Amino acid sequence: MVDSREENVTWLTQEAYDRLKSEFEYLSGPGRVDIAKKIEAAREEGDLKENGGYHAAKEEQGKMEGRILQLRQLLDQARVGEAPRTEGVVGPGMTVTIRFAGDDDEVTFLLASREESGAPIDVYSPKSPLGSAINGKKIGEKATYTMPNGRTNTVEILEAVPYIGG
Repeated sequence: MVDSREENVTWLTQEAYDRLKSEFEYLSGPGRVDIAKKIEAAREEGDLKENGGYHAAKEEQGKMEGRILQLRQLLDQARVGEAPRTEGVVGPGMTVTIRFAGDDDEVTFLLASREESGAPIDVYSPKSPLGSAINGKKIGEKATYTMPNGRTNTVEILEAVPYIGG
């Protein structure tokens, strides 16, 4: 049985973790102070119903608070390092090559957190419908998943090798 806490772990490189932690620290500290000053300055301009600057600053504040919550949750669940990987088995940190059923085209991507952006190849989240369906599958196995439009799609795993970086 898989520990449910393990399923929610997001593996990050040290560089990605440090970048996200510093963004979190800025937004939850100086960022909050800056936006509060903007709101106060706009409030002093008078009538709030027709004050575009005030409404823009409040909207910016809402987006910032959402990002702070997202970062806090991500950092709480993050582990620095590499997910345990077995060549030939799909999992986070693996470069995966698949073929869609009824199609000869092959697609290669990195199965990893979206926060690992910067990879020179496409990154698919292990939590996406495709990522969830193929996680744990071995070369030669097939997986079927439901796309956002409600249709199902089947893929065959052609290759799964540890991502080396680039």
